[in-house]
Amino acid sequence: MTDQPLLAGIARVDITPPVGIAHAGWGAQKHQVAIGVDMPLYVTALVLQSGDLRVAIVDIDILILNADMDSAARSAITQRTGIEPDNIRLAYSHNHSGPAMMSDWLTEGMDLASAWYEAIPAKAAEAVEAAAAEQVQVLPSSGSGECLINVNRRPIDSSGSRFTGRNWNDPVDHEVGVVALDTLEGEPLATMMIYACHPTMMGHDNTSITPDFPGPARRVVEQTVGGLCLFLQGAGGNQGPVHGFVGDLNVCRREGTKLGLEAARVRMNLDPYTRRERLVEIVSSGADLGMYADDPVSEPDCTLSVAWDEVRLPLRELETVADLEQRAGELAAVVAELHANGATEDELKAAVSRAKKATIALNCARLAEKHGHNGEIAIRSQAIRIGETVLVSVPLEPFVEIGLDVKSRSAAPVTFFSGFSNGHFNYLPTDAGIEEGGYEVDVSPFAAGSAELVTRSSLRAIEQVWG
Repeated sequence: MTDQPLLAGIARVDITPPVGIAHAGWGAQKHQVAIGVDMPLYVTALVLQSGDLRVAIVDIDILILNADMDSAARSAITQRTGIEPDNIRLAYSHNHSGPAMMSDWLTEGMDLASAWYEAIPAKAAEAVEAAAAEQVQVLPSSGSGECLINVNRRPIDSSGSRFTGRNWNDPVDHEVGVVALDTLEGEPLATMMIYACHPTMMGHDNTSITPDFPGPARRVVEQTVGGLCLFLQGAGGNQGPVHGFVGDLNVCRREGTKLGLEAARVRMNLDPYTRRERLVEIVSSGADLGMYADDPVSEPDCTLSVAWDEVRLPLRELETVADLEQRAGELAAVVAELHANGATEDELKAAVSRAKKATIALNCARLAEKHGHNGEIAIRSQAIRIGETVLVSVPLEPFVEIGLDVKSRSAAPVTFFSGFSNGHFNYLPTDAGIEEGGYEVDVSPFAAGSAELVTRSSLRAIEQVWG
């Protein structure tokens, strides 16, 4: 615990792309470009300071930030604000309804998508710079609730294979984590909402730009509580929406509202002070009235600290990049030919699906080739302590069992675990998940044993900030 005051500022920058941009990237989709905008996409940045230590937490409505984009954004933020690169958390919501990425078979709107992605580092820096300019003294608090809009997304079909849908029997994490920052006058400045669920309520039939459920959830918190809200994705690798893959935008509005209402409920019950009830007086009236005061009995913990831990994860055997490039190219050419010749919707869906799977496999192999060394990839776990709460994150799409394990073994009183931060190195299944197979396993570069290594790394990072 520190005697230093905690300062915070928060700001938001609009990154909504134009209509006509290459959209989404579902294997089953029939459209290529977005034809409408349902809700804006944003970069929301929170800057925290205690003494000389400054920390930025950035929430971006984007599918992923790969290692190169993460590095570019981190450099841009440091250049504009002086915040050290290691004191930045770049979190992405993993939104599947924004501009397309890794979509080699799309022939329309990709120039707009490339320009949009290239602008993200500068937009992130702009948001952080604006937040740093608006700092005020704050007091932190945290709590959690429960929301049932998510489910384990790896059920088993009649042949025994895993597919992406609703699995009511395997682990799920319904926790809604909430971190609050209030001014000394008790006004809400910022709320962080942590929840584990793929933003895939909107699927291949959706033709609109939307942040999916995190957008309505943030809006509800902001309208109910005040201030600005950041969404931080949890351990959502095998967590999906109960109502998913639809084209009806009302679904993500409704489900996001449910999440936002629960986060707002938790937020409005938080108080940075521990209080003791005191009877001040009894006022004589028709019924004698007890007048009470709730006096603070301890000062809030305003500690701010950051730590990292590096671990090397073993890689599994993958096909060569050259072989996968050839296959992906051939399948993309088939899609282009079908488009040119006016193929049926069913023919297009089947061809696009094959091209999508080939591109995913290719990008997994490219990632392993680019970042692997001696059969391993180095990743880093980051822990940020804000008072009695620790936010720990990894640059992966971790299965929920990993997040639950870290939270249960953490030394801190309150721990919220996330993936989808500080780069992107694909899915991290558990060893049991690897044995079961399925999409997440097929596209992951990691071998058995990796999940426990990440859990231990996260716990070491937590220990560093908690002491």
